[in-house]
Amino acid sequence: MHSQLGNKLSSDGFPAEFYKEFWKILAPVFYRTGKTNDLQFINNYQPYNSELQHLRILLHGPIGAGKSSFINSVDTLLQGRMAANALADTISGKSFTKTYETFKIQKGGPGTFYPFAFTDIMGLEKDTGVKVEDIILAMKGHVKDGYKFNPESSLSEHDHDYNKEPTLNDKVHVLVSVIDANKIKLMSDDIIKQMRDVRLAARDMGIPQMAILTKIDEACPKVKENIRNVYKSTWLKEQMETVSVTSGIPLNCILPVKNYHSEIQTDDDVNTLILAALKQMIHFGEDYVNKRQTC
Repeated sequence: MHSQLGNKLSSDGFPAEFYKEFWKILAPVFYRTGKTNDLQFINNYQPYNSELQHLRILLHGPIGAGKSSFINSVDTLLQGRMAANALADTISGKSFTKTYETFKIQKGGPGTFYPFAFTDIMGLEKDTGVKVEDIILAMKGHVKDGYKFNPESSLSEHDHDYNKEPTLNDKVHVLVSVIDANKIKLMSDDIIKQMRDVRLAARDMGIPQMAILTKIDEACPKVKENIRNVYKSTWLKEQMETVSVTSGIPLNCILPVKNYHSEIQTDDDVNTLILAALKQMIHFGEDYVNKRQTC
């Protein structure tokens, strides 16, 4: 079966070597049963630790990478309709997110939420972006919702937005780097260093890390033509490898996604990629919390 499929892919212009390396691990997300199982997992998920009200997922990365849009895409997927709770912008060229904000996804009626939450922060950029020190404080749970980021100075423990006694729910349980597939090789050394510094700080705290590659349809014509080509694109594979080399994040912890941005209805193939990434975030976060509980 593998050789037959490999030959077919080669005739379509995709190398069999790439197929053999990635297809067995990643392609199953495209099967409808995979999407159904992932959605069922998300809907049934409850933290093992009874003290944990929500698993906190911190999104960070360069400006315009799609952090807020990913939150909206998860919300859209789970609501079954377009959602835009996290304000996003496509034209400013500056970080549209200015404050530290926690986003919960409604489950059922008002006041009921899924037991995971996203933390959205200001984007990284030279001189005018979020301070690395603020991201580290956020991971430790010291930043209160509503804190307005100041590119010139980081949060002080004397500030009223400083949380002196963070609980398990205030702390970050998984760190996700959000990277625009169009701009991987255009990222400055300064941005790469900032992302690396955040990752090293997370390592020292034991926080698991992964990355999502956004705007894959804009970056690759074959994926734009058919999103199911995502794991067949040699160009996209090269971008994932570049992210792995520059960030140190293992290749199997880098997942491609397409955020909703122009659609007016949900799409199964778009949802499948988002679900695969979200499921891995939850698995990583759960492992972290449960490991700390047994230490």
